[in-house]
Amino acid sequence: MIGINSSIGCRVNLKWGTMNTDKAGRRRGTQLEDAILDAGWAELIERGYGGLTLEGVAKRAGTSRPVLYRRWPSRTALATAALARHFAQNPITVPDLGSVRDEISLLLRRLSDRARPDLIRLVFDMQKDLADQHSNLATMRAQIRSQIVDSDVMQTILGRAIDRGEIAAARLTPRIVALPTDLARHEVLMTFEPLSDEAIREIVEDVFLPLVSL
Repeated sequence: MIGINSSIGCRVNLKWGTMNTDKAGRRRGTQLEDAILDAGWAELIERGYGGLTLEGVAKRAGTSRPVLYRRWPSRTALATAALARHFAQNPITVPDLGSVRDEISLLLRRLSDRARPDLIRLVFDMQKDLADQHSNLATMRAQIRSQIVDSDVMQTILGRAIDRGEIAAARLTPRIVALPTDLARHEVLMTFEPLSDEAIREIVEDVFLPLVSL
């Protein structure tokens, strides 16, 4: 009788031990979201936006589709979050080079280098879904920027330039501040090619600096 009870007790303890291990190993919060976004990014790179499905991401992340839906109700939302995380993990920084011309030129070069052809294609492929959701690329860009801490490198560059007396702060309207990166983005999206040195020079020296220089 003692042996039987001991055997039952062992089975019960083993069962509870397994349950505790499963519960303890369950991912939650940031850990789970990171795993899902890693899986989403991998799916985007391997399959493109057209091949992205919540089922595929859930399977790769080792979770369920309802878990994804609670956080990101559409593949567009998930793709946007995955893009934001990728950019946050690969930030663009520009050191103090002592010249606003050199610093903005370097910023545009690094932006261009990060805009790989597959990422440009991804953005284009998302447009129909964005339109169906009454959204657009500008809204998506704003959502991405809001998820990246200290993402505004341009403000840092311009702040240094003002301190050095290179540019007039009063001339820096929001449209003018955004002009160099907007022109660079347009060039890349239209050509599917990295910015040439000449294109960067024209944006910085022929267009931007004449608008803001003292």
